[in-house]
Amino acid sequence: MFDKIANLHQSCFPHKPWSASDFADLKKSGCEIIVSENGFAVWRTVADEAEIITIGVAPDARRGGIASAMLGIIENDIRKHNATKIFLEVAADNIAAKNLYKNNGYSVIGTRPKYYDGIDAILMAKDL
Repeated sequence: MFDKIANLHQSCFPHKPWSASDFADLKKSGCEIIVSENGFAVWRTVADEAEIITIGVAPDARRGGIASAMLGIIENDIRKHNATKIFLEVAADNIAAKNLYKNNGYSVIGTRPKYYDGIDAILMAKDL
């Protein structure tokens, strides 16, 4: 499973691919991971808060609702763990991801300047 996710991650984020061992380490650390034929998502819940680590969809499968579906699965799982708030960060130049989150009720709560190799990270959150 981790090899498949690593291959998908490389197709989604070719400049900073994560390895299968990176994903195995995330799982060992308590993160939840889902993977489909064309996408994956990683998140963690701690106490009453959750963090979306990453969501990726293969380039040729984008704009088909996969990321929205995964976001719904993540939010349902987080609710089952009684968390009340979800946090995430997204690169300021990742317009598609920012729109995905905004369209699903996430709000901008801050910025981390130059967090992604000189690109700002936009911090977002959603109350459940």
